[in-house]
Amino acid sequence: MSNTRITALTLGAAFAGALSLAAIAAPAHAADGEKVKCYGVSKAGENDCANKAAGHSCATQSKVDYSGQDFKAMTKQACMAAGGAETAYDGTNPAKAKK
Repeated sequence: MSNTRITALTLGAAFAGALSLAAIAAPAHAADGEKVKCYGVSKAGENDCANKAAGHSCATQSKVDYSGQDFKAMTKQACMAAGGAETAYDGTNPAKAKK
């Protein structure tokens, strides 16, 4: 083999390796249908699960409507449309409480 061919193969392998590492290291984003934890959108007793700070361990145990500590699993688009948040927070969702 000539040095030119070895160099081309080496460069090709290095490029392929770099692409595969970039794919592994890329941050994960919710796919269109993938569910996220949407906080502040569930009525009392209708949550999917909870944050430890909420004082209970799981589904249907929330005592407060639209608590920022309780979530429902839904798509990111549905969460945003419902006025929810992807991170837990103290208090209740003021936009939901007025309705």
